[in-house]
Amino acid sequence: MDIYAGKSVLITGGSSGIGLALSRALVKRGSNVTLLARRQTLLEEARKELDLLAGPVHEPVKILKADVTRENELNEIVSEFMGTHGTPDIIINCAGVSHPGTFTSLKREIFHWLMEVNYFGTVNMLKAIVPCMQKRRSGIIVNISSIAGFIGLYGYTAYSASKFAVSGFSDALRSELKPYGIQVSIVFPPDTKTPQLDYEEKYKPFITQQLAGSAKLMSADDVAREILKKVARKKYIILPGTEGKILYLVKNLIGKRQYPIIDLLVKDAIRKIKLGV
Repeated sequence: MDIYAGKSVLITGGSSGIGLALSRALVKRGSNVTLLARRQTLLEEARKELDLLAGPVHEPVKILKADVTRENELNEIVSEFMGTHGTPDIIINCAGVSHPGTFTSLKREIFHWLMEVNYFGTVNMLKAIVPCMQKRRSGIIVNISSIAGFIGLYGYTAYSASKFAVSGFSDALRSELKPYGIQVSIVFPPDTKTPQLDYEEKYKPFITQQLAGSAKLMSADDVAREILKKVARKKYIILPGTEGKILYLVKNLIGKRQYPIIDLLVKDAIRKIKLGV
């Protein structure tokens, strides 16, 4: 039996990228999907696509226009939603932003913005829903981090900090909620072909671009399939694709010895830039 069939799933950042890909996959599997995002136009476009995909017998996709950084507004919207539709069985926190750049080039506002959306946005969403899951003593929570959430990447000081925060938060939350029958999973996606990545490419330092090289991008649909497969198997750590699995294994095997290796890679990237390679 498909664990997602008939389940109520709320996805933040569900109008684009990995969130939209998850929505497509879940609708196909018979879930009752609700999308939460900031932009009404994208939400309506996503709902139209998903309703066509689901067909007339499926419950229509619901949309909520809300900003995860505005705690009071979010609480009001989510509370009203749950008063009508009940507590979601599954919450997937996909809302996220990134803005690469070297530490000295990034303004303080960027650091605050990324923490507000990526970390506090996740906290705010779960503050609104987790108490109801605890009363029901069931639920599934999926938090989206990044490879930059377990390895500090050159050019991603602000982003890595926000995604490391999501990782630490999820570790502690998993322990606290397990006695209530609530499953927590954390996802570390690699570079994924999404509108967010297109935005990042405009701001990546040359050295970051050189380090990335010709790394193959995953599609959002492939990432979504991997997430749903591993959540169904009750996995806590989810590493879509080969790159993330290798990096996670290497980091845990060699520990602090990773830093000289990273330094060598950066040094080589700088050399190639100087040589025009």
